Amino acid sequence: MTLVNFNNRTRNTAPYFNNVFDSLFSEALNKNLQVAKVPGVNILESAEDFLIELAAPGLNKEDFQINLKKNTLSIWAEKKGEAGEDKKYSRREYDYKSFARSFELPETVDADKISAEYVNGILNVTIGKKAESKDVNREIKVS
Repeated sequence: MTLVNFNNRTRNTAPYFNNVFDSLFSEALNKNLQVAKVPGVNILESAEDFLIELAAPGLNKEDFQINLKKNTLSIWAEKKGEAGEDKKYSRREYDYKSFARSFELPETVDADKISAEYVNGILNVTIGKKAESKDVNREIKVS
């Protein structure tokens, strides 16, 4: 197997012409990465409750704020920058300075039965259901 160096510059262009477009393209990609810095969630539903699992590694439980207003649950976090952080990264992708997520809750949710726990980089928000909204399974005899 032979490795061949590939020169993507064309011979008829200015020497830095392709570099300009390469840098513009990479800057556009980096801006899109900034937009995508919202943690992913998993939402599970059982007969008794809903569970929201939000992946947010590198944060502390004090960085989170969770608020319920009417039927909208808002979760946001802000990580304070450390004073004296002199590290010079050549590339840094997993840095959350702040983010916010909102979830529209159904009417079957009991607002008094909401709890949150942050374990191993996952924020678990448990949302209980109202007693009358739980599924009742029974067999009905036809008479």
